[in-house]
Amino acid sequence: MFYRVLADLVVAIHLLFIAFVIFGGLLAFRWRWIPWFQIPLASWGILVELRGWICPLTPLENLLRHNAGEAGYSGGFIDHYVIPIIYPTWLTPHTQVSLAVLVCLANVLVYSLIWFSRRKPKS
Repeated sequence: MFYRVLADLVVAIHLLFIAFVIFGGLLAFRWRWIPWFQIPLASWGILVELRGWICPLTPLENLLRHNAGEAGYSGGFIDHYVIPIIYPTWLTPHTQVSLAVLVCLANVLVYSLIWFSRRKPKS
């Protein structure tokens, strides 16, 4: 039971990480220190997608599930959890690259808006 709870916690952390990579830049409108964490994490997330790597959280989750007496899974977190829910069955590496580019562009847009809004002269 303990290992299963830990595995589920890893899944929750993984989902929060993905949400932070995609939407975390928006938090910089409120907190100026967020980019120091979000930009490197977004860069890592984009790199994992572009290179086809498996996030280190995936083997950790599989190990915990194995220790709990459950079957692990092959492939990555995205393949196992996110794709069946969000993405169509025809997902290709090209589509994954496109998604990585969209995440990158979204973050560039958000940080550009923040940068320009903070540079406006005060009247």
